[in-house]
Amino acid sequence: YARRALGNWAGFSVAWLYWYFWVIVVGFEAVAGAKLLQYWVPGVPLWIFAFALMAMMTATNLFSVSSYGEFEYWFAGIKVVTIILFLLIGTVFVLGIWPGRHLDFSNLTAHGGFMPHGAGVLFSGIVVVIFSMVGAEIATVAAAESDDPVRGVTKAVNSVVWRIGIFYVGSIFLLVVMLPWNDTELGASPYVTAFKHIGLPYADHVMNAVVLTAVLSCLNSGLYTASRMLFVLAGRREAPAALLRVTKAGVPRNAILASTVVGFLCVIAAYISPEAVFMFLLNSSGAVIIFVYILIAISQLILRRQTPASQLVVKMWGYPWLTCFAIVAMVAVLVMMAFDPEAQSQITLGLASWALLLVVFFVVVRTRHGYDDNAKTGSFDITPTRVLMLANDDVDAERLVREIHRIHAQPDAAFYVSVPANPVDVGTALTSGAVFIYDDTRAAAQRRLDAILADLTAQGYRAEGEVGHFDAFETLESAANVFGPDAIVIATSADADTAWLRDDTVGRARERFSNIPVHHLTHAAPAVEA
Repeated sequence: YARRALGNWAGFSVAWLYWYFWVIVVGFEAVAGAKLLQYWVPGVPLWIFAFALMAMMTATNLFSVSSYGEFEYWFAGIKVVTIILFLLIGTVFVLGIWPGRHLDFSNLTAHGGFMPHGAGVLFSGIVVVIFSMVGAEIATVAAAESDDPVRGVTKAVNSVVWRIGIFYVGSIFLLVVMLPWNDTELGASPYVTAFKHIGLPYADHVMNAVVLTAVLSCLNSGLYTASRMLFVLAGRREAPAALLRVTKAGVPRNAILASTVVGFLCVIAAYISPEAVFMFLLNSSGAVIIFVYILIAISQLILRRQTPASQLVVKMWGYPWLTCFAIVAMVAVLVMMAFDPEAQSQITLGLASWALLLVVFFVVVRTRHGYDDNAKTGSFDITPTRVLMLANDDVDAERLVREIHRIHAQPDAAFYVSVPANPVDVGTALTSGAVFIYDDTRAAAQRRLDAILADLTAQGYRAEGEVGHFDAFETLESAANVFGPDAIVIATSADADTAWLRDDTVGRARERFSNIPVHHLTHAAPAVEA
């Protein structure tokens, strides 16, 4: 959506910045989880626990999308049940119903009064609060792999408001009422301190376990989200095409493994250089999510205005004022960070990360537009009788007939059409989530194949074909081994952004099949013979 609203640079920036943020979070949460485990087993090195947690969550994401959802369901369930218990017990305690207690709200005004350091301190606290809220938007990422995305997104977005109100604001209010703000134990864990204050035994162990599930939940979701961002980038041809590979279970295996590698590197950095390299990574990603959120909000502001009312299925209330308020508020957070000595490095490094991405983007664009199809030329004095066609474009009948006549194929020539099952080539990378993309891609490739075969048959030619491999060149080699052609036609779009042109599929084919003519059929130009 950022791409549609603001241009390709924005789509490229949002996706890569978002991926960068989450892979750093994955490494950070692995380290945090390891520290929690050391509470029970202090003798085990932190890096061993961190690697074990990374391996466990990687296996979970690789197994199937449902396994990710199952783990997340139970992790979230434990967190919610714990917070509900805290709200119930805390309310009973504060209202004086708890044995030995009486109604007491004195902590709201005692110890220097409410806001003892002034209202300005609240603004510095907002920076921390903002980062604790990150992640609610994952529901929209996961919606692409659900059966009913509209219902899923609507339900998730609407529930975020009351969940924050009850679970977050409600529990914080109870903590403020129950505990003095200057209690030295609050720095360790306010919830553990609260349970101890109530007098519950083993509160530290119980809450340590609950916090561990929260950390694993974040690690699990972070890896899921990062891998899907890589998957989308590959679909946009802004990341290696190999990242689009999915298993039969609909899992983008390569994208998950690539994101996991970065997570493991973060764990190694935390072990080797916790104060230098690891803190650099954390700081460079700190402000990134705010940049992403601002671009998302601006995109919504623009696209909502451009979208007809009849197409607005899910409408955000308060438009455009609420969107404008969100943008102004997030810019204000960045301004506060810029004046906070402890957060200034996050702004600086975050902007540097974004600037680097923009440089990469414009270099990539320049490279793509500078593509030149310098095909080797030659002559083949043959009349083809067995023509192999490799198609990543919907070739119409008129172009087919024109090309057949141009290469002087015999009237009774046999044609073999092969269509690679590549989600970028057939367009499903932009419309299907990872769960559905394998079947959707095969189906789209089959439709393209059927259309081309129907056109050839209607012209009186003998034609058969197959849906091929993910990789165009492997598809070509496999089809050539099966069919044994004496001429090859490769049909592509003339767009210089086409992956086959950037990968020089035509040139590689001419080198591999140097003994037969390889023709390049495009939309805009006559075929080039070699």
